[in-house]
Amino acid sequence: MLTVVIGIHIAAGLTAVIAGLTAMPAPKQAGRHPHRGHVFLVAIGVVFATATGFTARRIRWHGWQRHHIAAMGIASIALLTTFYVDNGPKLPLWNLLPRSSFWILPAAIGLPLITRALLRHSTPTTAHK
Repeated sequence: MLTVVIGIHIAAGLTAVIAGLTAMPAPKQAGRHPHRGHVFLVAIGVVFATATGFTARRIRWHGWQRHHIAAMGIASIALLTTFYVDNGPKLPLWNLLPRSSFWILPAAIGLPLITRALLRHSTPTTAHK
């Protein structure tokens, strides 16, 4: 499993570098520049998610699970927001929603789920005698 995560991390990092390098010289207009910028954004989100998840799992500092849950949840919200902002208007049923919902819904659904998970995995307090 760890090898797969590292492989995804490396592939996403290379994708971000190539997308960024090819976006920079492109004309700042519809077409190549925004498309490569979108690829860069998604790839960098994957790099962040895999690095954060891996670091929290590897180090296992006090309360690492809570950091892991928060980081992975927030990264997922960011990736879903990017996906829906870009693709929501083209998806059946989603295209009936106002555009603002593509920005709001992932966080509106994801943040309560993250909060619930954090509450379920809270660090127990030590009772003093």
